Amino acid sequence: MADLQTSEAKAWMVKAWRDLETARRAATGESPFYDIAVYHCQQSAEKAVKAFLVHHGKAYEKTHDIEVLVDLACEIEADFSKLTDAADALTPYATRFRYPNSTFAVEPKPSEYNEAMQYAQTIYDFVLNLLPKEARP
Repeated sequence: MADLQTSEAKAWMVKAWRDLETARRAATGESPFYDIAVYHCQQSAEKAVKAFLVHHGKAYEKTHDIEVLVDLACEIEADFSKLTDAADALTPYATRFRYPNSTFAVEPKPSEYNEAMQYAQTIYDFVLNLLPKEARP
């Protein structure tokens, strides 16, 4: 069972890393796509926390709400509470810029992307440091 959890956690972390890399590429292209970039920042953070929960066998309901996932992770590792602000900032990017005709701007500002990337990288690195070598990409 532990091997399966480790394998699944690694798969989540690989996806989280790919989302981070996609965000970087979307934001640094000749014509940056900040809307796509912040979405992938959110996705990276969400998947990293899910990797931690999977590794510890902690059940969670299907959600894009990183705050909910961080609260669950806090039940295992109290230091996840340090990520509350990051989770709060990233969670809206799951949908905010994904669809046309929203009440939000079509494109986030570069400063929003920079903050989202910093938060996503922080969450990714935090989780990475808590996982065993076998669960890392």
